[in-house]
Amino acid sequence: MNAKLPNVDLACFARPDLERLHPRERATHAPRILLLYGSVRERSYSRLLTEEAARLLHALGAETRTFNPAGLPLPDGAPQDHPKVTELRGLAAWSEGMVWTSPERHGAMSGILKAQIDWIPLSLGAVRPTQGKTLAVMEVSGGSQSFNAVNQMRVLGRWMRMLTIPNQSSVAKAFLEFDEAGRMKPSAYYERVVDVMEELVKFTLLTRDSAAYLVDRYSERRESAEKFSARVNLRSI
Repeated sequence: MNAKLPNVDLACFARPDLERLHPRERATHAPRILLLYGSVRERSYSRLLTEEAARLLHALGAETRTFNPAGLPLPDGAPQDHPKVTELRGLAAWSEGMVWTSPERHGAMSGILKAQIDWIPLSLGAVRPTQGKTLAVMEVSGGSQSFNAVNQMRVLGRWMRMLTIPNQSSVAKAFLEFDEAGRMKPSAYYERVVDVMEELVKFTLLTRDSAAYLVDRYSERRESAEKFSARVNLRSI
C-alpha cells in the first residue's frame, strides 16, 4: 500500500475485498420488502399503488409487509415506545428493502410519508435500521406527471444511506388509473410499476448479502459506536 498518505489511518484503510463483495454463502429466504405509503384517505391512491406493488412483489418471490400510517404520531410528538413507532421500527429492522409511495402535495411528498421516515432513525445504538438496504420510490399525482416527490424521496434515501434503484414510477391523474375495486388498470404506468418492482427484487437479491460491507466506511471505522450514535442523534441538535 502507498505509504504517502500522512492523513490516512492505515489501520482503518483497506482495498475493497472481492470475496466480501461476493460472499460464497448467500441467503436463501425470500427478499423482505417493507412498503410505506403517504396518505390515510379512505380511497388513497398511494395506498392502492402500494397494494398493487405488493401483489407484484409476491409474484416475484418476495415477502412483503405494509405499514399503515394511521395513528402514527408526529415525530417527537410521542415517546419512542409508542406502539405505532415500535411497529414501524420493527418492520424497518426486519426488511432488506423498501418501497416508498407518496402523493404529490403542493409540489412535494406528503408529510405523512415524511413522518414515517423521520421516525426511523439513522442509528439505534450500533444498529443502523436502513443502511445498505434497497429502496424503490413511487408517486401519484392528481394532475400531469411530475417527479417532485420521487426526487425528494431519493434525497431522503441517500440520507438514510439506502441503495436506491435507478428506476422509479410516477403515476399522473391517478384517479383515472384505478378501477372501482381499487385495482390498477392496464397502462404504460402499470408496466412501469412492474419494471420497478422487478428491479427492486433483483437489486435486493444482488446486494443483501454484502450490504453491510458495501456501506462500510473508513471514517466510521475510526470512531466508536457511542460517538457515531451521539453524532447522528437528532435530540442532540
